[in-house]
Amino acid sequence: MPPGRRHRVNAPDGVTVEVREWGDPGGRVLVLVPGVAQSLMSFAAQVTDTALNAFRIISWDPRGHGLSDKPFDPAFYEGPCWSAEVAAVLEALKLERPVLCGWSMGGRIVRQYLMDHGDGALAGLVFLSCRPVEEPDVIGPGNAVVKDLRLDDLPSRIDIAARFLRNCFDKEPAPDEFATMLAYNMLCPWEIRLAIGKWLTDTAISSAALQKVRVPTLVVHGRSDVLVLPKASETTARLVAHARLSLYDDCGHSVFHEARSAFNAELTQFLSETFAADGRTMGVAS
Repeated sequence: MPPGRRHRVNAPDGVTVEVREWGDPGGRVLVLVPGVAQSLMSFAAQVTDTALNAFRIISWDPRGHGLSDKPFDPAFYEGPCWSAEVAAVLEALKLERPVLCGWSMGGRIVRQYLMDHGDGALAGLVFLSCRPVEEPDVIGPGNAVVKDLRLDDLPSRIDIAARFLRNCFDKEPAPDEFATMLAYNMLCPWEIRLAIGKWLTDTAISSAALQKVRVPTLVVHGRSDVLVLPKASETTARLVAHARLSLYDDCGHSVFHEARSAFNAELTQFLSETFAADGRTMGVAS
């Protein structure tokens, strides 16, 4: 994966996050937000895609992840902290009217941004294998592996991280890819992962935030996802009435990796259409 152009961004609460960018520095902006225990490296298949490199692609390691700061106080992983972090990245890099794409927990981070800031500064949204509305019945059986975790035992931490990671796929990645993924998964301490797991939002509040969305929205999910059931995306698409729902056969939680060619083509088309429409609306060139 190319290293990209590096930035360090300070959130309002003092947490510093690691941000990278790829693609055309003058292009319209796609912001990719990774899931829990993941990394900006999760999107290797997107940042190396020729068509997507026509855009300016931004991703970062959320707080507690990768090369970003890792405070252990659970107060740093409550809802408003996440939306403030997104806003800080958008402001620091002067990202005008981006499309926000959130995978897994990243979709909840995007949802939190919508709750606190709305979609007025955005061109579009992509919800990728996530549950913006935290209905308990959309939690898949693949999450049960965490019940076997023993925090005081390093082999247990590694074993559960590996088992959870395997549940991110219908078809497991090649051994070298899996090793890299497990390495950056382990950079997020389990204490932080468990703190993030306690972050929940009332479903009525989340639903109301989605119902207010007016920008173009793409909702993507794998039909074989065992971490977040496809029903979650159906809920999102129902609440964002104009959203496009795209379900992928034979894919688990990581559609963007497992079906990279098809997903990248769909994402490129969505971005092109969205930015063209946004340009006409704003009275600027698309």
